[in-house]
Amino acid sequence: MASSSKNPRLNPGSGLPGPVERLVSEFARLPGIGRRTAERLAFHIVKSSTPEAMKLAEAVGEVKRSVKHCAVCFSFTDDRLCSVCADPRRDASTIMVVEQPKDLIAMEFTGMFRGVYHVLMGRLSPLEGIGPGDLTVAALLRRIDDPKTNARETPVSEVILALNPTLEGDGTGLYLASELKDRRVKLTRLARGLAAGSRLELAHKAVLADALEGRQEMP
Repeated sequence: MASSSKNPRLNPGSGLPGPVERLVSEFARLPGIGRRTAERLAFHIVKSSTPEAMKLAEAVGEVKRSVKHCAVCFSFTDDRLCSVCADPRRDASTIMVVEQPKDLIAMEFTGMFRGVYHVLMGRLSPLEGIGPGDLTVAALLRRIDDPKTNARETPVSEVILALNPTLEGDGTGLYLASELKDRRVKLTRLARGLAAGSRLELAHKAVLADALEGRQEMP
């Protein structure tokens, strides 16, 4: 009998059929997913019924076809505007600046903030070659300078910096503060109830609520 290493349908490095090995490899490319976790996920898919497995495939396909960035704040949406920017009950004169959509979700979970958001889609990191042009900084400044580009064409009165308390987050905050200092808006940042080096998405909602409530004006 020929050994499995000579079978073209098997990956000689793992002994898995080629399609399964490919699925494991794709799962392993996801953030926070190691090889063993990727194998468990792949084996779960293999053991699932075809309809169950196809639901996952269809959900991934639908996300890639329909989800895009909000035309105003750059959060994720399946429409032109996200649910926050489109909500007439939100105070569009107050913009909270966050790094990623997951930070927006964490802040919304507190139920404390009734303004709108702006998602930078990252933070400044010179060592990684990420500069202002790689973020949505220009769009944020445009919302402040031209109310017509803000949600419901509302003039902006306050910008809250809700960036992660890391070296890169602080550097991004200082850059934005310098860009906003000559603009007629109140500039504040979340209180430092957040531990240095932590991330908004992992903070308890009570900690985020306290940080929002105790926000401080930027010098």
